[in-house]
Amino acid sequence: MSATPPSSDSGDAAEATSLARKLVRIAVPVALTQLGIMGFNFVDTIMLGRVGVFALDASALGTLWFLGTTMFGIGVIMGLDPILTQAHGRGDAKRQGQGLHWGLITATWLSLPLIALGWLTEEALVALGQDAELAAAAETYVRVQVWSIPPLLWFFTMRQYLQAREIVAPALWVTLIANVFNVGANEALIFGHFADLGLPALGLRGAGVATGLTRTFTCVALAAWILRRRLYAGAWHPWSRESFDAEGLLKVLRFGAPVGLQYTVEVWAFQATTLLAGTLGREALAAHTIVLNLTSVTFMVPLGISFGASTVVGNLIGSGRLRDAQRSAWIGVLMGAGVMSLSAVMMVSCRELLPLAYTREAEIVALAATLLPITACFQIFDGVQVVGSGVLRGMGDTVPAAGFNLFAYFGLALPLAGYLVLRRGYGLPALWVAMALGLAVVAVAMVAWIYWRGPARRPGLASKAE
Repeated sequence: MSATPPSSDSGDAAEATSLARKLVRIAVPVALTQLGIMGFNFVDTIMLGRVGVFALDASALGTLWFLGTTMFGIGVIMGLDPILTQAHGRGDAKRQGQGLHWGLITATWLSLPLIALGWLTEEALVALGQDAELAAAAETYVRVQVWSIPPLLWFFTMRQYLQAREIVAPALWVTLIANVFNVGANEALIFGHFADLGLPALGLRGAGVATGLTRTFTCVALAAWILRRRLYAGAWHPWSRESFDAEGLLKVLRFGAPVGLQYTVEVWAFQATTLLAGTLGREALAAHTIVLNLTSVTFMVPLGISFGASTVVGNLIGSGRLRDAQRSAWIGVLMGAGVMSLSAVMMVSCRELLPLAYTREAEIVALAATLLPITACFQIFDGVQVVGSGVLRGMGDTVPAAGFNLFAYFGLALPLAGYLVLRRGYGLPALWVAMALGLAVVAVAMVAWIYWRGPARRPGLASKAE
């Protein structure tokens, strides 16, 4: 079997078009769902800005630690992808139901150490060199929401269960509705608009409680949607001893732990770049934050394609269509590169306009504008690597992606960035050049792995997730 991209004859072209449409059909709602999830923190930031700078800074630090720890748990849940997608591809309803059970149980157990880490927020932030008073306030913000970690992970488990079967609309609608809920909860709990009903203004603490309630709302709403619409039909197995099977739970961890490591590496790598940017002064930190936020928004599109690629590739592997799985992998990678090329063009052509959406300070705008052409290259590499990561998840090859990211970020990009910025004094552009180089290494490694070790080269691949 060939691991080359699909040929151009009419039959292959029609099949490629069909697979591309399927990818888009999954990717668009998933990308919008991810933007909706980002909206929770955006609303918190806007509303806490009305409380004061101290509250805003404390919430930022609390969020940094919360995301830096819970991202591992979210990544582990992504280890369900090969189990669920391949089971769907081969029509194995029992394994899909078991996979959901294993995911929910894994999410519950993972929540315990993550909650414990939340209670250590102050100590961790102080150890990272943060202001003690801000760290204490950040811990208050985190502690009142750590109870929502189990619902958060249960939501992602149910979302992956549906997504593996190409059901993506419910998570999108639930997330959109949850954003409205989040605004109301923040207004009520931060500013005390319902003080007459016994809900006083809680400020920073209220924002944390509102965030926890919003996560719980998304979990309950998605579960209710699944039950009400019987979305489990054709992919269910009653709870039994097999639901607690150690081999099944270990399979989730075997696939998911490398994904969790990969996500954690990515999060802390970019947190480290922010700390490096902070050593260059207020203007540099502000410009870096603006550019990082812009890249986070554009990243949601290839992330959606990544989830679509994971689903489609896994489904096709499960049904034994390895050549089509290989074709889908290439289509996904090309789509990721294509949409991020458009983002790159936008960033270059609008480099002096985009920063104005964040600030009117001329020095910050000018500095951000100098970074955006570098970020344009960064965008293309980011699109390729994130879709490649989704392809490998669908295949059940989660270890290589973790290794590529660990080496590229902590073995290459961050040491180079630290040297160029702290030792050579080359400033913020050097920081982004180093990170773009790291992403380029990951992107090339992903493409090489898909070519040499993709589905068409692995006739026994489906047995890994059975």
